[in-house]
Amino acid sequence: MDKKKQELLIIIPAYNEAKTIGGLLDKLEEAGITNWADLLVMNDASSDGTGKLVRSRGYKAVTHIFNLGYGGGLQLGYKYAARNHYKYVIQMDADGQHDVSNVERLYMALKTEDENGKTPDIVLGSRFVEGAPEYKVGFAKKTAIKLFRFLIRLFGHLKITDPTTGLQGLSEKAVYFYSQYNHFDDKYPDANMILQMHLLGFKIIEIPAEMHLRTEGVSMHSGLKPIIYMNRMVYSIVAVWIRIKFFHADKKESDR
Repeated sequence: MDKKKQELLIIIPAYNEAKTIGGLLDKLEEAGITNWADLLVMNDASSDGTGKLVRSRGYKAVTHIFNLGYGGGLQLGYKYAARNHYKYVIQMDADGQHDVSNVERLYMALKTEDENGKTPDIVLGSRFVEGAPEYKVGFAKKTAIKLFRFLIRLFGHLKITDPTTGLQGLSEKAVYFYSQYNHFDDKYPDANMILQMHLLGFKIIEIPAEMHLRTEGVSMHSGLKPIIYMNRMVYSIVAVWIRIKFFHADKKESDR
């Protein structure tokens, strides 16, 4: 008998994470999260048995024939969530860096109204906002974070402490928007997407998050990729600002 569909879907993009994703599933189960949230693993053409492991545990895994990349995998997950009418989505990494204790906090934040009775469209799990445990980052990563903070404040007049966080909660409205063609970066969706959604009028907040350092596998920002990532992100941030500020791109779609 199939498990009753929940209102929350947790999307976990994974590429060769067989060494870590089993432990993540264990922790989600131990915390009782799998009793009130559905899980969907986006297996990005892994060659190490990631998808087989997930399915053997009784969870859904979408396996890509070709590697779509982090952003492409996430957007496919958003399409699944939109078509199945999930009210909320939380995305978290498969490598164990995102502590499972963050899931309930993100979920509750998505459902909490502000003084005007409005709930957030996007909740960012931040390593650097007040209340978050201390988290150390290397020089290159710290430089990128400071640069992206500056650009978001410059172009969006928005203060974000952790513009590269992959731990996020999204409302149904945000998920539907991201699921549409050309609304989501299929390579490196980070600070550029935060700026885009803010400029389009989506409500974004940050909450403290507990995160850990990677212990297994290879980061998608290894080797020369951080240099490519930084250059591409700066270009993308500027492009997003010009496209929305001067050409009013995606304004009608964001109002739906």
